[in-house]
Amino acid sequence: VQLQASGGGLVQPGGSLRLSCAASGTTLDRYAIAWFRQAPGKEREGVSCISPGEGGTYFADSVKGRFTISRDNAKNTVYLQMNNLRPDDTGIYYCAAGTDWKRPDYWGQGTLVTVSS
Repeated sequence: VQLQASGGGLVQPGGSLRLSCAASGTTLDRYAIAWFRQAPGKEREGVSCISPGEGGTYFADSVKGRFTISRDNAKNTVYLQMNNLRPDDTGIYYCAAGTDWKRPDYWGQGTLVTVSS
């Protein structure tokens, strides 16, 4: 299983980005797919996840109302839409897959999000 995260970049506060997590070697709908982020000098934290099947979702309190997560089974890709970005959203974002999203079995390589004016 390989995960490829993309879509990061530099954005001004209040802006938006959409991250993508594309999979090969498996179908993403088999797993819970999560996005984690690690800010400079901070521990990695779980930001959001989407369950297999019916696609129940979870969002950390810090991103509720601003981020959405979705899955396109035809493209075998999970998206993280990030709106109203803030400087404290800055970090490396990783997508991960597993039967337990809090203990993923597979990790992507990370994509850098920088929110700055």
